[in-house]
Amino acid sequence: MSQSCPNALVCSEWLKVHLAQPDLRLIDGTYLMPGSGRDAHAEYAAWHIPGAVFFDIDEISDKTSSLPHMLPDAGTFAAKVGALGIGNDSRVVIYDSHGMMSAARVWWMFRAFGHRAVAVLDGGLPKWRAEGHPVTAEPTIPRPVSFSASLNPALYRSATAVLANITSRAEQLVDARAAGRFDGSVEDPWPGRRRGHVPGSLNLPYTDLLDPASKTFLPADQLAARIAAAGIDRSRPVIASCGSGVTACVVALALELAGTAAPVAVYDGSWAEWGLPDPGRPVESGAAVTVNQPR
Repeated sequence: MSQSCPNALVCSEWLKVHLAQPDLRLIDGTYLMPGSGRDAHAEYAAWHIPGAVFFDIDEISDKTSSLPHMLPDAGTFAAKVGALGIGNDSRVVIYDSHGMMSAARVWWMFRAFGHRAVAVLDGGLPKWRAEGHPVTAEPTIPRPVSFSASLNPALYRSATAVLANITSRAEQLVDARAAGRFDGSVEDPWPGRRRGHVPGSLNLPYTDLLDPASKTFLPADQLAARIAAAGIDRSRPVIASCGSGVTACVVALALELAGTAAPVAVYDGSWAEWGLPDPGRPVESGAAVTVNQPR
C-alpha cells in the first residue's frame, strides 16, 4: 500500500470494507485520449466495481467551449452530479482504469465545486481487480437527488491569470506533461498546438509521482522528494497544468498527499488552450530552470 489512506486517497482494503455503506457513492472516472482505440463507456459496461456510476468528463463539461472537457458552470455540474445519485451528504470515491490518471480530474472537479468528502482509489480498477475484489457488468441505476455546487475560484486558473503570472511569478506553474512535450522535443498529441511550455514553468511529469508497477501514489516522503527535485517550493502557491487539465490534477492531488499547505490551483485550459497559435501567449522550449526560483 503506497499510503496510509489519508482523506483524499483510499486503498482497496478500505473500499472493500465500506463499499456497502449507504452514504458512499462510487464513480468510474475513466477518460481515454482520442485515438486510443478504446471506449471508456463500453469498458465500464463490461466491468466496473459494484455500485459505480460512470462520470464522463467530456459530457460533464462546458459545451460552449471549443476546448476539450472544460469545467462547466456550477448549475450544470450540480444537475449532472445529482442525476448520478450524488448529493451534498454523499461520500464520493473515484477510480479509473489507468490506475491513476483521470480519477484525479474528477476529484478536482468535486473539490472545485465545494464538495470535500471526495477521495480517489489508490491504484484504481487495475489494483482492485488484481487483488481479486469483485467487478460486475450489472448496470447501476442511480436515484437522482439534489446537489448544490459553487465554484471555488482559489482552485481554478484561466489563461489570463497564467499570462499575468509569467510577469508576477506569484505562483509556481508546474507542468505535468512528459519531458519531451514540455521541452518541445516531440510533437504534442493535441493537433495544431505549438511545441514547448509556458515561460517560467517547472516540469513534474505526473508519472514520476506513481509507482511504475502498481500505479499507486508514492509514499508521502517520496512524493515530497520528487516535488523538491523538480524545483517546487511547497510553501508557495502552485498552478498545475498539463495537456488538457486532466493529469494536472494528479499533481494537485500529490501535492496535497505530500502535506502541501500552500494553495494549489489547476489551469483548466492547459496546453490544449495555451499551445494554440496566439502571439499573445508566449511559448519557450528546452528544459526547466529549477534554480533561483522567486520566493
